[in-house]
Amino acid sequence: MSMRKFLAACIILALTASTSSAAEVVVEMLSRDKTANLGNVYKPGLIRVNRGDTVKWKASQSGHNVAFVAGAVPAGVPLFTSPMSKDVNFKFEKPGIYLYKCTPHIGMGMVGIVLVGNDKSNLAAVKATYVPPLAKKRLEPIFVELARP
Repeated sequence: MSMRKFLAACIILALTASTSSAAEVVVEMLSRDKTANLGNVYKPGLIRVNRGDTVKWKASQSGHNVAFVAGAVPAGVPLFTSPMSKDVNFKFEKPGIYLYKCTPHIGMGMVGIVLVGNDKSNLAAVKATYVPPLAKKRLEPIFVELARP
C-alpha cells in the first residue's frame, strides 16, 4: 500500500470512528399514568437529547397528538403538529428548548419539553409563553429539573 493510500485510509477511519449515530428517545402519550396517578400526560415530561436525535412519541393510548407551542421553540423552527392517535417521529436539528402540547388536552395539563443540546437560551421565552393553569402547574417541576446541569 502506498503512503498516500495509507494516509487516506487512516483519515477515513478516524472520521468514521468519531462519528456517533443519532439516538431515538421514546415518549408515551397516555390518558392515564398509573404510577404517577395523573391523567393526560407525556411520559417522560422532560427529554434531553443531542442535536440530530429523534424523539418518537408513541400513541400508547388514543386521543392524543403532539404540537409545538408558538413562541416556545427556538427561533426559526417551524411549528409542528402531528395527527391524532398516531405514533410520530421528529428529528431535532436546532438546539434549544421545545415546549409541546396535546391539542385537545393542554387545558388538562398535557405538556412536555424537549431540551436539545443542553441549550437553554430560549428558556425565558418558553416560561413567558401562556399555557392554561394546569399546564403551567405541570411545567413547574420540569423547569426545576431544567435548572439542573
